[in-house]
Amino acid sequence: MELTENKYNKLIIALSVVIPLAVAALFGIKIEGYDFSFLPPIYASINGATAICLIGALIAIKNGNRAVHEKLMIMCLILSACFLVMYVVYHMTSESTSYGGELKGLYYFILISHILLSVAVIPLVLFTYVRALSEQFDKHKKLAKITFPIWLYVAVTGVVVYVMISPYYGQ
Repeated sequence: MELTENKYNKLIIALSVVIPLAVAALFGIKIEGYDFSFLPPIYASINGATAICLIGALIAIKNGNRAVHEKLMIMCLILSACFLVMYVVYHMTSESTSYGGELKGLYYFILISHILLSVAVIPLVLFTYVRALSEQFDKHKKLAKITFPIWLYVAVTGVVVYVMISPYYGQ
């Protein structure tokens, strides 16, 4: 199993570098003529669904239901991938929206912590998942105790950021 884990480790490290760099690079590309203004509430809802699935998965595993836990965690991975695609598509085709509210300090604190932790959570999620796949459940559980609150924070703050900035879309 060690050889397989090492193979995955290299892939995880590569993805953990490539994904944020690709997202940052794609932000520099603007494609005109497409209207994806409908996406922000959808990907904010996906963040909310991810948070709900994460909590459900925690409850399932605490109750000893590994099958439900596994299905919910796979759903979290799928939801996160869908979020990422929609987020990039929206930002490649739309102008950035500036926050215009009175809670600017709070908004930027939440936004910046959300962005930084969304980058940090990529390798955490992938390493945690590989440890479960390789049936290293002690290591999986130990890392999941770190990964879970960060992933939950990223999912919840994604919704909060959307709610705070949504009045300023299209202004």
